[in-house]
Amino acid sequence: MGDIGQFLPMILIFVVAYFFMIRPQMKRQKDERKFGEQLKRGDRIVTKSGLHGKVIDLNDKDASCVIETMAGKLKFDRSAISMEMSKKLNAPASEKK
Repeated sequence: MGDIGQFLPMILIFVVAYFFMIRPQMKRQKDERKFGEQLKRGDRIVTKSGLHGKVIDLNDKDASCVIETMAGKLKFDRSAISMEMSKKLNAPASEKK
């Protein structure tokens, strides 16, 4: 029991780090990948760099999409699309009091 007692604090640190840092990050990456796969034509999106546009074409071969902006058509990798900002953009407007 004495040998295990020495390593117990180290084991607890790894367990806490896993549940508070590693696991949530893995879940977020999985959700973002799923969001990118569920994109369809006509979706309004925001890229991680802040560019707003509408999806006009999807390419499954290289996981890219073409979006239309006021400046023209641009091709982006699906991983460049911000899930958080796109969901905020598409969320129904809350009623103002």
